Amino acid sequence: MTVFDESERVGSLSSGCIERDIALQAMRVRESGQPNVIRYGEGSPYVDIKLPCGGGVEILLLPKPDRTVLEEIVEQHRTRRTCVLEIDTCDGSMTCVAGGETGRVGSQLRVRIEPDIMFNVFGKGPEASTFAALVQSAGYSGVLLSPDEETLAVGVSMGFTTRHLVSARYPSDLDTDERTAIVLFFHDHDWEPPILVSALNTQAFYVGAQGSRHARNNRIKAIEELGVLSADMERLKGPIGLIHSARDPSTLAVSVLAEILSVAMGE
Repeated sequence: MTVFDESERVGSLSSGCIERDIALQAMRVRESGQPNVIRYGEGSPYVDIKLPCGGGVEILLLPKPDRTVLEEIVEQHRTRRTCVLEIDTCDGSMTCVAGGETGRVGSQLRVRIEPDIMFNVFGKGPEASTFAALVQSAGYSGVLLSPDEETLAVGVSMGFTTRHLVSARYPSDLDTDERTAIVLFFHDHDWEPPILVSALNTQAFYVGAQGSRHARNNRIKAIEELGVLSADMERLKGPIGLIHSARDPSTLAVSVLAEILSVAMGE
């Protein structure tokens, strides 16, 4: 959250519960030039400011954040590289480092900043386009790849990036990193094996394909015949989704997105 003055700010830390008071506290910190940690809710000296959730939250106020470090973080995020922001809560000094986890060690506050999840969606029909629409509405980016013009037209109409898939292969120039989820929605499962062989060789944290258990077993057999090792095969999800046997495209889309997010969060 950035505070410019008492009435102008960008971002939110509590969905409106304490932002107004944070702005007032930020003005005092700006005048003193010294960082300050304030607490709201449980354990706070501000007994008249309540958090509806009943918990507590600590806010670090920095009067002069290092713009050079912030610009470096923006560049790291733009190029989809994970980084960690380290802040000394005593003097407000900041650094950007490559590795580490979010946490607090002594006076050092560390915040891990990861790229947003990106989705590479392959398929044909309403399952693929409905999932792409849900991804779009949730604020994520990605690419919808399909051999079907109608599926691609739906993707274009909702502003999703699309690519015409002219053969059963994973495009070598398709951006794929460790924060990418690859999902296949084909009824014609013959399209799947060549795409999945390449997908399993990427850094993607999630690779999955729709279909029944019978379809999954046939898929695994076909991929094994193409030389995929058992260890790599363990990465392949299917049937996909938290809701088993979801029959309509909307339920399937929500089910699959929920599964992917749970994997991304390590749950």
